[in-house]
Amino acid sequence: MALIKELLGALSLFWKVHICACIRCEPSRIAINVFLTNKDFYHMGTVNLNTLLIPEEDPYFYVSNDILKLLYKLNKISKKHPVNVLIAGKQGCGKSSLVRQYAAIHEHPLATFQVGILSEPGQLFGEYSLECGETKYKQFLFPQAIQTPNCVIHLEEINRPENPKALNMLFSILSDNREVWMDELGLLKVANGVVFFATLNEGDEFVGTELIDAALRDRFYLILMDILPNVVEKEVLINKTGVSGKQADDIIDVVNALRSTPEMHTTVSTRTTLMIGELVFAGATLGEAVAASVQTSKETLESVLISLHLEKGYSEKGHSEYVLFTQKALFKSESGRFGENLLRKRSGTLKSIS
Repeated sequence: MALIKELLGALSLFWKVHICACIRCEPSRIAINVFLTNKDFYHMGTVNLNTLLIPEEDPYFYVSNDILKLLYKLNKISKKHPVNVLIAGKQGCGKSSLVRQYAAIHEHPLATFQVGILSEPGQLFGEYSLECGETKYKQFLFPQAIQTPNCVIHLEEINRPENPKALNMLFSILSDNREVWMDELGLLKVANGVVFFATLNEGDEFVGTELIDAALRDRFYLILMDILPNVVEKEVLINKTGVSGKQADDIIDVVNALRSTPEMHTTVSTRTTLMIGELVFAGATLGEAVAASVQTSKETLESVLISLHLEKGYSEKGHSEYVLFTQKALFKSESGRFGENLLRKRSGTLKSIS
C-alpha cells in the first residue's frame, strides 16, 4: 500500500496532474482509479491507466437561479445517497453542458454513455469477445463508474435506445437498492456520492425517440431547461465566439425572427446561435452564417431577412462567385486567401484573375 501511495505521489509530481485516488484492496489484486482533468490527460498522451476524467469548467456557462438552487440541494442529498436527475428540454439548450459543468465545479469524474447505441440488456456493462481463440468477457467503463465514489454518470439521450428493453438493467441501479448481480462481474453496488444524470429531447419532431417507462421516469428528479434569455444569450455569444456587441445584436434579431416564424418546424437553439456567431467571427456575412447553420428553407430565410431590412434597415450586399476549389488553386498564392490567383465564374463566363 505504501508503494502505491508513493507511486501516486510520483505521478502527481511528474505530470503535475490533479489526482484523486480511490484504492480498493481485493484478495487477488489492487485496483487504482486515477481521476485527471481533460487538460492533464491531453498533455500526458497515451497512458496505460484506467482513468475517469474531470471535465474543465466553462467560464461562460449560465443557468437560471431556480436550477442553480435545485442543483445545490441535489448535491447535498448526494452526500447521503446516490441521486438520479432527469434533464429535459429543447435541443441545443445546454442539457449536456449542464452535466459537464456540474462535474467540473464539484471536481468529480464524469463518465458519459450513449444510450442510443444500446440494443440489449447488459450492454452497458460489457460483452463477450473472442481473444486468441477463447471467448472472454470484456468489462466496459460503466461498472467502474458506478463503483467510483462521487462519479457523475451521464446517460445521454435516455429515450433513444435501439431497443427499450436495453434499459431494463438500469432499474436496479437507479432504485433505492442501488445494486445489481451479474454472473460475469458478481454483485455491483453503486458507490456513495454517485449522481446519475439522464438527458432527453422529447417530442414528435425527434426521430428514433421512445416514451420513457413510467416506472423508470419515477426514479428521477426533474430539471426543465429552456433557451437562454436574449440578454444572456448575447453575453454568451460575445464571450464564446468573439463577435462584437453590434454583431451579437444582429444575430439575436435574426434568431428571434426565426423563432417566431410559424414555418420553422424546430426551434433555433442556443447551440445554433453560437454556430452562427462562429461563422460571423470567421468572416461570413450574417446571411451566409444563418443559411449554413439553420435548417430551414431558402424562402423562409429570405422572408425573415427582408422583414428585418424593412424594420431595422439591415441589409447585405454582394454577389455569388464560383471559384476553382482545388489544392493547387487554393495554395497558389503565398497568402492562400480566397479570391487571389483563383478562377472565378461570373455571368456564365470563367475569368482568370492571376
